[in-house]
Amino acid sequence: MIRTAVAGDRAQVLALYRLVATIPDGIARTPEEVSEDYVDGFMRRAGADGIELVWEEGGRIVGEIHASCPGIAALAHLLTDLTIAVAPDVQRRGIGRALFQALLDQVVESMPHIHRVELFARVSNQKARSLYQSLGFVEEGRLRARVNNSHGIAEDDTLMGWLRPAAGLPAISPTPKDTA
Repeated sequence: MIRTAVAGDRAQVLALYRLVATIPDGIARTPEEVSEDYVDGFMRRAGADGIELVWEEGGRIVGEIHASCPGIAALAHLLTDLTIAVAPDVQRRGIGRALFQALLDQVVESMPHIHRVELFARVSNQKARSLYQSLGFVEEGRLRARVNNSHGIAEDDTLMGWLRPAAGLPAISPTPKDTA
C-alpha cells in the first residue's frame, strides 16, 4: 500500500536506506553514509515543500520515494533531490514503478506550481534509466566522471527531467541564424 510518509516512519526509512545502500552501484551512499541526519534532512525537506511516499506491507516499509523543492524562488516550480529505495527482497514486483507513478500523479493532481521533476542516474544503471524513461523522463545531459562506482571508477551521471503534461510552458524557439 502506498501512503504519505509520516515522522513515525523515520526508523524504518533509515533501516531501508541502510539496507539498499549495501547493494553495489544502487543509491550513491554507502551504508555508513546513511545517517540519521541524512534521513531527517530529506524527510524534513520533503514534508515542508515536496513529496515523500512509502510502500508498506504488513506494517513493514519496503519502499520509499522523496523529492523536494530547492528553496530558491527562481526554482519554485521544480522538485529535485529525487531518490527512491526499494528493499532487495521485494524488487522486480513493480513497487518502484508504482511509487514513481504515485509521485508524478500527486504532482499533477495536487501541486499545480510544479512543472518539472528531475533526477540523476548513473550511466551504468540502465535498468533504472529505462524505468525513468518509461515514466516520461528524458535524458537531458551527462555529467562526465561525476560519481564513483563500487570499483572506485568515476562514471558519468545522467540528468533526467520530467515536465508536467500541458504545463503551459512557453515553447523554446530556435535561435535565429545570422542573415548577414
